[in-house]
Amino acid sequence: MWERVGKGSLIFMAAIILVSLFSGFAVATEATKFGEYSADDFAYESRCRQCHAIIYGEWEGTMHFNAYLDPFYLEEVKVASADTDGLVDEFCSRCHTPIGVVSGEIPPLDGSGMSDISKLGVQCDFCHVVSGSNGTGNAPFTVTPGDTKWGPFDDSKSAYHDSEYLELYTQSEYCGMCHEVIHPVNGLVIDDTYPTWKDSQYAEDNVECQDCHMTEGITEFKANPGRAGSGAPKRDHISSHDIVGGNVFIPVMFGAGNVADMAIERLQNSATLEVTTPETVATGEEVNIQAAITNSGAGHNIPTGVSEIRQIWLEVMVTDNEGKEIYSAGTLDSEGNIESAKIIYNNVLGDSDGNATDSFWLADRVLEDNRIGPKETVTEEHTFILPEDIVYPLNVETSLNYRSAPQYTIDHLFGEEMHEVPVISMNEVSSTIYDPSTPPEERTDSTPGFSIFAASMAFVLIMHMFYRK
Repeated sequence: MWERVGKGSLIFMAAIILVSLFSGFAVATEATKFGEYSADDFAYESRCRQCHAIIYGEWEGTMHFNAYLDPFYLEEVKVASADTDGLVDEFCSRCHTPIGVVSGEIPPLDGSGMSDISKLGVQCDFCHVVSGSNGTGNAPFTVTPGDTKWGPFDDSKSAYHDSEYLELYTQSEYCGMCHEVIHPVNGLVIDDTYPTWKDSQYAEDNVECQDCHMTEGITEFKANPGRAGSGAPKRDHISSHDIVGGNVFIPVMFGAGNVADMAIERLQNSATLEVTTPETVATGEEVNIQAAITNSGAGHNIPTGVSEIRQIWLEVMVTDNEGKEIYSAGTLDSEGNIESAKIIYNNVLGDSDGNATDSFWLADRVLEDNRIGPKETVTEEHTFILPEDIVYPLNVETSLNYRSAPQYTIDHLFGEEMHEVPVISMNEVSSTIYDPSTPPEERTDSTPGFSIFAASMAFVLIMHMFYRK
């Protein structure tokens, strides 16, 4: 497939033009080209920090901060580059090191030609010199580095730089420049975070990406009063710049425990879990457990992003009163593989031969899309025959789990036992099944939510101890 492509840059620009035609932008500006500027045209974040210390502190350690330094990205993009003869080098780097691309410093991918400022990922003086856009998808941003900084306020004043208002900063289309990724050769939508929001009830209700990801709220807007910088006027709301998603794995690797904690909180507020179990079942009879999973808090599919490697699944464990395992599904084996899950909620991509692949750069089709859309509910059913040799009552534990990537993917890139991908419980429900002969007054109802609280507190304590260590 790749041999028939020709020059990668031409395909890349063609994809941008195609995206812009359907983006819905009334006024578009020409996307900044590779090598159009020098890294010296951009300011280091240390200058911004002098007046914007709080905002800098929010941004530091986040995935935007580590967009280029992310070791998972660095390893995976090496593989992608080798598989495509370098076609994706500029394509991927345009979002992960935008200054590096517009400064013409990357490729090569090894960073040997990059200045320090280009390694700062998505940083202050990139985001706030975005002066326009040529639509959404594949990073069609226009940047104008210099003394003017753009933002969401029309009355900003600064003694250090000029300030200009740009409506784009208040719109989801700003985020959609990078959070919509389209294959540069075959047009396959690889990351549809922005498009799924655009087609959702959230967009109809004018709930923008910034309303959830740049506020004090987790799944809805919550004002964050304060000042954008020293000497600036106090406002009813200042956008938070942590902009956290669901990645716990990478922040932990960099020691950013606060970012990991916020990601856990966001995951635990994005979905609800309702489990129905029979109150009594006799031995030899069928046990039927039904679980309903609702995407109750995300304005896009869950999971999203490079969702072919993201994993959400339901873990079910049934034990008797002596701890004997009666039934299990969705547990991890000794190598971190998911066993017997009814379904893994993610996107399954296929290559040109129709085989499933986790390498999106080799994909040209979607084989399955098992993700859960905004406000959508999916159900799964677990059944088994209750054996004779059990001790009542039975304990049913269900957990909706998430991890950023399969363990085997990380083992393949870094080597076995180098990094363990954290599994986050997004929601948990406990219930009890009794012997039919047990009098109703002796049946203790389960307490919905208590196990969630207990598990969350235990996880926070463990993570706190880990960070201190």
